[in-house]
Amino acid sequence: MQALVTGHGLPEAQIDDTLLRRGPDALLSRSALIDGLGSLVKTATVFPGNASYGRPTVNGSVSLFADDTGELDATLDFHILTKWKTAADSLLAASRLAPPKVGEILIVGSGNMAASMIEAYRSVWPDARFNIWSRNPTAAVELADLSNATAAADLQHAVWSADIVSTSTMATEPLILGSWLRPGQHLDLIGGFRPDMREADDECLARSRVFVDSRRTAAHVGDIGDPLKSGALPHVEADFRDLATGGFCRVDPDEITVFKNAGGAHLDLMVARHLSDLASA
Repeated sequence: MQALVTGHGLPEAQIDDTLLRRGPDALLSRSALIDGLGSLVKTATVFPGNASYGRPTVNGSVSLFADDTGELDATLDFHILTKWKTAADSLLAASRLAPPKVGEILIVGSGNMAASMIEAYRSVWPDARFNIWSRNPTAAVELADLSNATAAADLQHAVWSADIVSTSTMATEPLILGSWLRPGQHLDLIGGFRPDMREADDECLARSRVFVDSRRTAAHVGDIGDPLKSGALPHVEADFRDLATGGFCRVDPDEITVFKNAGGAHLDLMVARHLSDLASA
């Protein structure tokens, strides 16, 4: 989390993405350059059909390059970097946007990222109760058993009772409806990395103050891009560039906050440099 705060105090990143599609499969390459940190290229392959064979649906590689010479500094494990970057991204936002008291957290999804978010949220709210809901009830029970959590049978009730709702799914149609939300909640949207993917409906955005990690990357994903185009979302309140000015924060205990974890290679670069420095210290 501190690596992200520090990184956003440096000159703004240059970033670019390339997305190639073949049916349900995708090849996503993200690159970033930040003066003072260097540059990075992260490539992810997304093959949803792998789940039928018990294989990871997302794989990839990461290359980190020196700031002064452009030489290859490190090749990082794709899954470890993604885990730490994604968790830090959402946790940094929640530390600024969550309600004053967090007693119950709902995790929507049952994959590797869902498990990582339980670990991440517990590092800040160790006494919170955790519920897990998944479209695969068996997977939800298995993750709950491993995580000292409870598997939720009814998504609507689980959303209403949670102080933080964190979604990490591959949904292409909204799972979370705005009519289910109550004052004071924080909604953390992690899945939905493509324009055709949605985890929350327009009413969720319309009823909330909406924050993103990066306006540039979030504008290209469905949960933000679609409602911005339609007018359901008038504007985005702030992104991580506003951390230093105090604009990225909850202002009312009863407001609903939504954070879209859109990612971006600039975040991978900040965390990769931090991990590389730790490894070489």
